[in-house]
Order: sequence, then structure tokens, then C-alpha cells
Amino acid sequence: MYEQYYGFVQPPFTLTPDPRFLYRSESHEEAITLLQQAIRRKEGFIVLTGDIGTGKTTSCRALLEQLDASVFTSLILNPFLSVEELLREVLLDFGVISREGVRSGRIATASKHELISTLHEFLLSLMAIHGSAVLIIDEAQHLSMQVLEQIRIISNLETNESKLLQIVLVGQLNLLDVLAAAEMRQLDQRISIRATLKPLTRQEVEAYIAHRLWVARGSTAVTFEPAALDLVHAYTGGVPRIINLLCDRSLMQGAQVRVSRLTPAMIEEAAGGLGLKLPATGRPKRRAADAGPDRWRVAAFAAVVVALLVGAGLWLTPVDQLIEANIPPLPAAPAYQPRYAFGPKAIPRTDLLTPTAVPTPPRPANP
Repeated sequence: MYEQYYGFVQPPFTLTPDPRFLYRSESHEEAITLLQQAIRRKEGFIVLTGDIGTGKTTSCRALLEQLDASVFTSLILNPFLSVEELLREVLLDFGVISREGVRSGRIATASKHELISTLHEFLLSLMAIHGSAVLIIDEAQHLSMQVLEQIRIISNLETNESKLLQIVLVGQLNLLDVLAAAEMRQLDQRISIRATLKPLTRQEVEAYIAHRLWVARGSTAVTFEPAALDLVHAYTGGVPRIINLLCDRSLMQGAQVRVSRLTPAMIEEAAGGLGLKLPATGRPKRRAADAGPDRWRVAAFAAVVVALLVGAGLWLTPVDQLIEANIPPLPAAPAYQPRYAFGPKAIPRTDLLTPTAVPTPPRPANP
């Protein structure tokens, strides 16, 4: 197991929603802050959305840990409940009823009206101790219309000054489409805060991985090459759940070959094992700081070219001036000498017709 090889106290890229591993990116920080403010102000309905694997459940658990003891909370993870089942689960989480009471007591056969009345009495009792109650429903895009309508009715439990129950609906992006339906208009109008979790950027991916390695107590035992981090972001699109899967498999690869620095080749092999594909844009471009030896070779070649141009006095000289300055002028053509003088009488030129005189060689002396 790579945890032993790298000295991790626990797996750094587990898929469980452990709040300690939550990396607060810009969108995560903004969403959690909005939820905290809404709960503090006792807003009625709050909606948190995000794509699959962006950390919605982990963010909810982190939010619950930050609430003080005067806030009673209920986290519903199963959206496929009837109205009565949902009400019983909420009362169980608030501590109003026990699990044994649900199984064998009168609560097991209580009507919807009785369950709502019990909940209302509990919420009113919190006012004496200056307490409040928060209901968080995960995967809310799967809630039936009947349950959503009942949730809207529960939200009407209030006093003249404030709401008695804050309700947070957490779901995928299509939850917004569900709430925008015509039959959900009354509920949609009651939503006061809408927050959205976004995928991580390239820089946030690097910080996310470093954060999880640090929490697992192994941040100094293993590192990722910059080009490997580029591939992690390209393969995963910045989705934390897929990042966890890819990094977990990559650490397995690194432990097998006993290295502490993960390379792009290891990321590609792990991505292939998971069936991940690069987006249509292709491989990520390396940043200038990570270009490696190729960048220095290109820079050196450019420096040599510049030096040659400067030495020749040609740097920043316009092209037309380069042509004029470096191409020698053609020699002047000799004056045209026509063989005949053209004119009305066309008299031949005698200087051109007279043969050149050849000197007569001396006669030899008589013996």
C-alpha cells in the first residue's frame, strides 16, 4: 500500500466527505460564507448547487461543524423518502424522538399532521434558549413534488419576527430547473440565497493536492511535477472527486516504482486505467516557467540571431533600407553605339567599316 511507502497517516485522496480534507477554493469559500450568513440571519430557504463531484456534501459537513451548540441540525442524505418518513428523520436528528420509538412506539403510526405538530412544538421551545434549527437535504434534485411541497409548508413555521426553521436544499445543477417549474413557483420565490460550487482552476488543483497531502501528513514525502499537475487538471476538469481518483491511482504507480516525484507518464497511465480522456482541446500547454530545456534552447538560438544582426548593423532596420544598403548598384551600361546612323539618308559610319590597321612585321636582314 502506498500509504506505508510514503508515510501517510491516512489515505490522502479518499472519496469519503471528510471535512478536514475540504479545500476552500474561491467558490467553496464564497458558498460556505453565504450559508453561514443565511443561517445566522435565519433566512427561510437556501439553495446550494454544483456539478457532480464538486464537493457539495463535504461542504455541508464542514458547515455543520462550524455551527455553535445552540443550532440543532438535521442532515438528510436520502432524498427518496415519503413525507412521513422525512418528518420522522428530522425529529430523530433533532433528538425529539428516539430510534426505538420510531420502530415500536406510537410515532411509527403517527399521521403527517401529528408529526408536523410535534416539530412545531419543538421549534417553539428553542426560542426560550435562543436556539435555532437547520434542515439540510442532500441530493434534493431527486425529491418528489409532494415532498417539496411539504417542505414549503414546513417553512411556514415562523413567528412574527423570524423563521423557526432554516432549510438548505443541496443538489446538482438541474435542481435549479426543478425549482423553476411552474408548479414550484411558490417555493422558488421563497429562496433567499443561491450559491454554486465551481470546478477548480489549474492553480487551485495544485493547492488542493498540496492541502490533502498535508492533512494526510505526507506533504514532504511526495511531489507532483508541474507538467503532471497540468495533466491532472486537464483530465479531471478540476472536479475534486475525479482528482481524488486520479491522484490515488498515480500514487500507486509511484509507490510501485519507488519514486517520490510523480511524472506526467504516471498520470497518463493512471488516467488510462480509469478510462479518463483528455478534452477536445488536446494536451495542456506548458507554462513558460515549466517549459524546461526546450525553452532555454529556443532562447539561446534567438540570442545568437540577435547578436549576429546587431553585429552586422542590421537590427531594427526596415527591409527596404536593408535592400538598398546591402545590394551593390549595377554597373553602368556602356553607351549604345549603333552600327548605322539612322536617318533620312542612312549613311554608313566609316569608323566602324574601316578595318583596324595591322602593323607590318619587319623584314629580315639579308645575309
